[in-house]
Amino acid sequence: MPGTLVAMPGALPEGEAVPRDGSLPAAARRAVGARGFGVYVHVPFCASRCGYCDFNTYTAAELGGGASREAYADTVLAELALAGRVLGDTPPPRVDTVFVGGGTPTLLPADDLARILDGIDRTWGLAADVEVTTEANPESVTPESLKALRAAGYTRISLGMQSAAPGVLAILDRQHSAGRATAAALEARDAGFDHVNLDLIYGTPGESAEDFAASLDRVVAAGVDHVSAYALIVEDGTRLAARMRRGELPYPSDDVAADRYLAAEAALDAAGFAWYEVSNWARSEAARCRHNLLYWTGADWWGLGPGAHSHVGGVRWWNVKHPSTYAERLAAGESPGLARELLTPAEAHMEDVMLRLRLATGLPLDVLDAAGRAAADRALAEGLLAADRYAAGRAVLTLRGRLLADAVVRDLLP
Repeated sequence: MPGTLVAMPGALPEGEAVPRDGSLPAAARRAVGARGFGVYVHVPFCASRCGYCDFNTYTAAELGGGASREAYADTVLAELALAGRVLGDTPPPRVDTVFVGGGTPTLLPADDLARILDGIDRTWGLAADVEVTTEANPESVTPESLKALRAAGYTRISLGMQSAAPGVLAILDRQHSAGRATAAALEARDAGFDHVNLDLIYGTPGESAEDFAASLDRVVAAGVDHVSAYALIVEDGTRLAARMRRGELPYPSDDVAADRYLAAEAALDAAGFAWYEVSNWARSEAARCRHNLLYWTGADWWGLGPGAHSHVGGVRWWNVKHPSTYAERLAAGESPGLARELLTPAEAHMEDVMLRLRLATGLPLDVLDAAGRAAADRALAEGLLAADRYAAGRAVLTLRGRLLADAVVRDLLP
């Protein structure tokens, strides 16, 4: 089934130590920005914890001492200053995209989010056509805060709607009312945001086909130009997983999730949206999330914040998870990087196939070895790849192929 790509997993991988000053190999620094450069900013604060979420986020009660929302922007700016020193005389040519995610970034004052964006501009320079996105929970924004964000240079907002059904929102432990997400989307458009996204989750226990159809209807009526829709993933350690283990709720059904995905494709296609990644639809090419495309096409980005991941010139690293430890490292003048890895050609190839096959532009067939090409031939025969695009030298998933995307990727790889 189509799944979600997450930037902030609950558990960090292992790797070699990051130098205390955060320095990178000269080859990585020379290559920075060759395929585009973005900045990700993680804001790890939430007013409450959703039952399905295992992201690196903290409520006030979970945060403990040594970190605070009030000092957070200054801490991020300290990491940004370190990043500027690391890249030194080999900076990226420009910052193409900025994405502020969480958590709930809009729990920070709009002035703090503006200061962070200004710091990125002063450090590396924002492209004239830069895309600047912030995530937001619907209840965390007001018409006034949205106008302030737009005035600060934010061009795109992604609102966590998840569902328009009150019962589904309750199971997910969402705090906003059923109508608040679409109201916030309208407020964002009135504030002048160029692009507005609404996120949906489908396959929640208790969600009916009618519930999901109503959610899609609400999304279309809100006039947004981008929709993300993800199957519910039950992560170990979450409240939702515990409820399922106790038998209070049934586990998600793959068959139901497939039906929901087909319903999303039908409704969004009829409303003028087109898929450009397995779980993402846009009304136009301009409405596609350029920051996510940067991830999916192997470009570079610097991730700021606790638990954030970065990728520069084939080197990937990730920061310490807890905001207190993150702040302590930076206060001591040290990199907050916990560990890193240099991607091997085989690993880079695997990720390239895995990510680019999820895109509507597909994967060039000439990047596959003989075994991969044979697997692609079988996928074509099974109706999982589009015949016209295959004849033109690209592997592009059909609708049926999107439902089986993970299996197709596995077959194409050694």
